[in-house]
Amino acid sequence: MNRFTPVLLAACVVLPSSHASSPAAPVNRDSDPRPNFVFIIADDLGIGDLGAYGSTRIPTPHIDRLSREGLRATQAHASASVCTPSRYALLTGENYWRAPAWEGQCLARPDQPPVARTRQAAGYATGYFGKWHLGWGEIKPGEKREHRAGGVDWSAETLPTGVLESGYDTYFGTPWSANEPPFVFVRDRAVVGRDAADPIRIIGPKEEKYYGYGVSRGGAAAHAARPGESIDPLVTKEALAYIAANKDRPFYLHIAYVAPHVPITSEPKYKGKSGAGPYGDMIVQMDDCVGRVLDALESQGIADNTFVIFTSDNGAILNESAHRTGHRSNLDLQGQKTDAWEGGTNVPFLARWPGKIPAGAVTNRLIALNDFYATAAAAAGFTVPAGAARDSLNQLSVLLNPLAPAVRSEMTYNAISPPQLALRSGDWVYMPGQGSFGVTTDPKHAWAMQFGELGLINSDYLPDGKLKPGAPKFQLYNLKDDPGQHVNLASQHPAKAAAMAQRLNELRGRPVGAESPEN
Repeated sequence: MNRFTPVLLAACVVLPSSHASSPAAPVNRDSDPRPNFVFIIADDLGIGDLGAYGSTRIPTPHIDRLSREGLRATQAHASASVCTPSRYALLTGENYWRAPAWEGQCLARPDQPPVARTRQAAGYATGYFGKWHLGWGEIKPGEKREHRAGGVDWSAETLPTGVLESGYDTYFGTPWSANEPPFVFVRDRAVVGRDAADPIRIIGPKEEKYYGYGVSRGGAAAHAARPGESIDPLVTKEALAYIAANKDRPFYLHIAYVAPHVPITSEPKYKGKSGAGPYGDMIVQMDDCVGRVLDALESQGIADNTFVIFTSDNGAILNESAHRTGHRSNLDLQGQKTDAWEGGTNVPFLARWPGKIPAGAVTNRLIALNDFYATAAAAAGFTVPAGAARDSLNQLSVLLNPLAPAVRSEMTYNAISPPQLALRSGDWVYMPGQGSFGVTTDPKHAWAMQFGELGLINSDYLPDGKLKPGAPKFQLYNLKDDPGQHVNLASQHPAKAAAMAQRLNELRGRPVGAESPEN
């Protein structure tokens, strides 16, 4: 397997169609002062990939504008260090380890309405544009899909349960990651360029050996309609049309870009625009897309009443060619995507709401991406449904006043390698095992740069990446004193580690489903 193609895990956050409810009647903007929401999420973007956080090799003036005109958070974290578990938590307000086991189907329960459904019920227009990667269709008990995109007829006139059933009025985007079949665009409930005479077929491993996630055969017109280098620009074009069509009513627009996830590519005009190789060029292209969205809000006269958030689903996977230029996608944080170390979960987070969020503000308060659910509800003045979003906290007070008392003091981090789950409590992080819980220290993940190659420093490891004999069986770090997680304090503070281990068990209890498989 290529080192730049991580094996990821997937889930879905949509309600079964039998539980779908009709959206509330539209409310006219003239009589409704509630803010619009534009939530923009990058795919595997590191905190060090933006100028606002110190990048000097990748120009990101449009995204940096959000920092100048709004708030920059330094301690925002994804609750998982891989794509779908993080997005699951974001859209449901619930940690992924609570989800049932996944076989490619949609996972949300009737008592767990995703964030879009609550807004739709409150009269908001809701639109999703970009990478979904949260599963399609349903599955019979005991059924097992050979391939997670299998079991779905991608040439059908109407696709099974998907984005619209999760509360979005409209959808345009790629149904999985950019490197995962069927490599098409979907509009609402059908593949763009669908041709019943040339059906799309997903090839599973029993039929054909393949690289990465699989092979998609047939569907020539559908595949041609989604050029890999232009996914984000085409998604942006659709999002701009959505803004224009809904400028006179409150709306929630979710934009999920594929940059800088593999395959690393961008349109020709962006080649060589960064000092971090093709990886950086792809981010420059995404930055331009963000600029077009911000300009559209201005030109439509709705920027002042639009709450914009820009973030990433997890930390960066450390791209080797970019790393060799001296660029550091995760700054000096330990680890990368897939890890429970800070490099896997500490993400960029910028928020702008003119007249409400102070310009140029910086906060070090702990924020979880799953807090978006409760925070957006508070900003719009509606109530989170009973029993929903149980891992989401209202961070509005912190966003409006970066020095306000912290709302969140603890959260869990989900990684991909056992024991997978870590606990953050105040300045402390407890990890009930050795290593990063991900690719950085797991030898079976040779597709990524690992500890010895990266030149990392950790008291449990030798410079070549081998675990020291006698290293503690668990880890404890104080991020205030050691933000790079260089020194494991487990042996020095056994009582603290024991208390946090007990708290982690209390928080998790017995999960509904299985451990996070690799995704």
